[in-house]
Amino acid sequence: MRSPGFPLRYLLLAFSLLLVVCYYLSRSSDELSFATSDTSVPATDDHPIDTLISRAERDFDALITTESRTLAESAAAYRERRGRHPPPGFGDWFKFAQDNNAIIVEEFWDQIYHDLEPFWALPATQIRKDAWDFEMTINVRNHRATAGSDWFWTQIWLNLIRTIEHLLPDMDIALNAMDEPRIVVPWEDLVGYVREAQKTRHMANIGDVVTEFQNLPAATEDPQRATDPTKKNWEATRPFWNIVKRGCAPTSLVRQGETMRDFDHPPRISRHLQAPHSHKGYVSNYTLSSEICHQPDLQGLNGIFVEPLTVQSTKVLFPLFGGSKLAVNNEILLPAPVYWNEEERYTGGGDHGGPWADKTSRAIWRGVATGGRSRENTWPAFQRHRFVAMNNCTKLSLAQNWTALPANFELPDNAIVAQQEGKLGEWVSSWSDMGFTDLFCETPPQEPQPRTSCPYTSPHFEVLGGVKMQEQFAQKYLPDIDGNSFSGRYLGFLRSTSLPIKATVWREWHDSRLVAWKHFVPMDNRYNDWFGIMQYFLGYEGKTESLPAHDEEAERIARAGKDWAEKVLRKEDMQAYVLRLLLEYARISDERREHMGWVEDLLLGKSA
Repeated sequence: MRSPGFPLRYLLLAFSLLLVVCYYLSRSSDELSFATSDTSVPATDDHPIDTLISRAERDFDALITTESRTLAESAAAYRERRGRHPPPGFGDWFKFAQDNNAIIVEEFWDQIYHDLEPFWALPATQIRKDAWDFEMTINVRNHRATAGSDWFWTQIWLNLIRTIEHLLPDMDIALNAMDEPRIVVPWEDLVGYVREAQKTRHMANIGDVVTEFQNLPAATEDPQRATDPTKKNWEATRPFWNIVKRGCAPTSLVRQGETMRDFDHPPRISRHLQAPHSHKGYVSNYTLSSEICHQPDLQGLNGIFVEPLTVQSTKVLFPLFGGSKLAVNNEILLPAPVYWNEEERYTGGGDHGGPWADKTSRAIWRGVATGGRSRENTWPAFQRHRFVAMNNCTKLSLAQNWTALPANFELPDNAIVAQQEGKLGEWVSSWSDMGFTDLFCETPPQEPQPRTSCPYTSPHFEVLGGVKMQEQFAQKYLPDIDGNSFSGRYLGFLRSTSLPIKATVWREWHDSRLVAWKHFVPMDNRYNDWFGIMQYFLGYEGKTESLPAHDEEAERIARAGKDWAEKVLRKEDMQAYVLRLLLEYARISDERREHMGWVEDLLLGKSA
């Protein structure tokens, strides 16, 4: 017989689930949202991509109508969306953004509040202690930023923060020096943090608002001697999926499903799992496509979930900043060092490509066989290996003729006319130029880098020569594939005159500024829509059927992405983002945080 408390427990679980769903997926006043978050797509006779492009245009037009052009407008938009007064220093932030020609749309800053919201549930003293005590930090005192570490990522972030240090209060910023993120708070714990954070959200009375930040002792002095640092209990669990899955709800497919142990076989791709974020086989909700909790098959389709290069994770929430993360991670995002540093290998230097009409109608990708620590019995689960293999015309032809089954990919469905005609390999060879420049083998190589041989992948891949970024811009189509974490080429691709085609499980600081199908083409992480995307843009002339090319649509997205990136993804935009982030971070690190704010606009109105 069930106890009287049984229904209540399930009601509480349902309520908690609702809280977290609202926290992560809604377009409410304080959450992470994207212009493409609505998965509903009206039924039409157009090609699905036509429909998605049309909707993206409408979404973007609606987004930019919310731009704030005055300080009063920006403050009002803040209060409406965040449910609090802006932080102290907000007026200086607005002036900095406006002086640097930043486009100020309140939604652009959603990632900040998504990242910081749970910290309102932690004691401010603990936040300060854990930040100061961490192994790698940047310290700001008296408007001067310093760092004790000479690690190159730390120095790049330090360089960024020094450009805005004159506007920053005292704080300590803990940094993740690894490619991989390190915090996955259990879903159940995060529910509690979010619930507690909601209780702190209110508008303090104007007369009670604290408008100044606290001063901290010298960076060499412990700011909270009476407080012990939080024990992190670092884990090195493999496969990494066992760590990742705790960030999902108990009712999710990932938490309810099994963890894969065997990867020495072709990947098991479950196409029905992409339905929640797709429209007729193409990504319609880019944000949701990078969520893993409804996609348990991704554990066998991306190296991060199998074995990252480095595994050092914790379930403890503490203020750790990093350049990218999975949707289940709890780091605080900064612009990645490669974006601020603008290395030529990631950006193409000053060359962003020539006119569209002068480009070749081909797709190109070059890279190292990274994605994690691949081994003889796990490499078929790695995303770059799969993408390169499925663009090999010989492998495609052999697979289609049943001469040799694919080792690590699936053939597309019959919506691809070239496959219907038995010419898939021939068609792909006419436009695809993909290959590894280094096999990055787990077995120690007998040769210097780049590694052109590997006992277990050499039979499957031929190493090709590298192609500089600016030379890649001579092609129209630039697929962007995850590496050990995010792809550092993405910003360079967006700024180019070519068309980025993006598949990722990673989140970055700029995601809410970009609209899929308006500024870039999204691709599912299974890559089963890759051939359909290319068939749409290139068209197909066959014996049984001919399909029109959509070259103009491709050029329009490429141009819109470049133009928009040059307006909202500049170094000045990174500065404005980090300045606002750190003002908010300084506030949650202060015991007076619930009474702190910027209310000069309200005081001015009151006096008038």
